[in-house]
Parts: sequence; structure tokens; C-alpha cells
Amino acid sequence: MRFGVTMFATDVSMAVTDLAVEAEARGFDSVWIPEHTHIPTSRRTPPPTGDAELAEEYKRSVDPLVALAAAAALTSTVHLGTGVLLPAQREPIVTAKAVATLQNLSDGRFELGTGFGWNSDEMEDHGVAYRTRRAHAREHVMAMQALWTDEVASYEGEYVSFPPTWSWPKPATEVPVLVGGGAGPKMFAHIAEYGHGWIPIGGAGLAEAVPQLRAAFEDTGRDPATLRVVPFGSLPTHEKLDHFEAVGVTECVFRVPTAGRDTVLKVLDEQQVLVAERKGA
Repeated sequence: MRFGVTMFATDVSMAVTDLAVEAEARGFDSVWIPEHTHIPTSRRTPPPTGDAELAEEYKRSVDPLVALAAAAALTSTVHLGTGVLLPAQREPIVTAKAVATLQNLSDGRFELGTGFGWNSDEMEDHGVAYRTRRAHAREHVMAMQALWTDEVASYEGEYVSFPPTWSWPKPATEVPVLVGGGAGPKMFAHIAEYGHGWIPIGGAGLAEAVPQLRAAFEDTGRDPATLRVVPFGSLPTHEKLDHFEAVGVTECVFRVPTAGRDTVLKVLDEQQVLVAERKGA
């Protein structure tokens, strides 16, 4: 099982470049950061955390592809991922080129974690209705996959279409696509159709959910042995990680606070001890 960290990176927190360098030095396998393009002040959509007020970091998130490209230049082994990027809110032709460029700049270390979004105010400004956000995300990802793999690519969908098209660079190695969200048939159908794995938040219910996801994978003719299960935000203990390994988790991503360097490094140092013990160092 691999071990990563995720931080809600902002313009006032520890820089993503520094986080990646320090995580790599401590033996972590991956670094993941999320995105929000903007937060409308209307605030009709309640915070996903259940809090009365939306946390400050949602208003200040950095562009993940730009930040991870900078991190790629300063690291050599740590994988760099979006946790999560919102493809429904991104123009897929431009995003496909940016992702392919990042994948090649990082020597194949980029991983595309995606999500459907929760903020209806935000997605409406991108011309996306809340009820169609899953369909938008699906088509945008599949259109990007065509651009990454086909010498002459085209896509025809309800929300995105383009005629036979040339687009380079192609990723030299496949871009893994992971889909974030709660367990259920709709989620697992998305992953089985175009994803390589699942990003659940926390670890509750994985013993029941992972076999269901494996079955959905197998039903589409895909090998469930290739499936990745990457829970985010878990508070790590040896007992919890033992359970994760037993139910088929392939990578556990620990949360670090949205804070300055000194605060983040203290947490990384604490987590490093656990990671070193798990890896037998």
C-alpha cells in the first residue's frame, strides 16, 4: 500500500512546491491538491462540511495543474495528483493539453483525481447545471482520453463535441483517472467506464463497497486486480491501515492542515513515523 498526503493548498498556506519536496524527502509516495475555480459570494450552496460558514481556504485555492507542474520540476519520485479536479468546470481540449504536458514534464508521475462538484453556485458560472454535472464530467474526461490516445481524435457528446482533430503532446505514459465521491451504483458505473480507481473520503463502509466496485469493474470486462482504491482524509493508525489493506485499499492519503510551513512540517514529521513503520524502515 502506498501513502500520500493532501493539503487544501492556497496562496497563503505552505507552497505546493515545498510540500512536495518535503513529502518526498520523508518517504511519502504522493501529494494531492484540490481545486475550486472561484466561490460566488451568493453562497446559496451550504458548505459540504456541515459547518455554518464556508472555510476560508475554499476561496483561495491555487490552480492545481500549474502548482503541480512547479512541484514536478523540484522532485523526482513522488507522484503528483489532483484531489480533486473538477472536469465539468473545465474546457476539455485545453485541459487535455495541459494534463498531457504535465504528465510528460513529470516523467509520468501525474495522476488525475476528478470529482463532480458540490457547489451549484460555482458550476452555474461555468454553464453547468447541478443535475447534469456528472454527465458533463464524464464527457469531458472521455473527450480528454480520446485526445490523449488517438492520433486523430474526435468526440461527439451532449455537452462536448469536436470533429477529427490533431492534438499533441500525447502523454508518454497513461494518465490514471480516479473518481472521487460516495459509494453507489452511479459512482461505480462511472469508474468502471472510464476510471482507474476510486477516491472515497474517509474509510467508512469500504469493506462493503470495495467488492461492489470490483464487481462493476468485472461486469464491464475490466480486470478488478488493476483497480485502485485511494481513501482521502483518514486519520491514520496501524489498526486502520491494517483494515484498509485487508479490504483492498491500494493507497491511503493523509490530510495535512491548510497552514504555514512550520505547522505542516510538524504534522508531516508525525505521519512520517507511521509511514516508516509501515514500510519497514
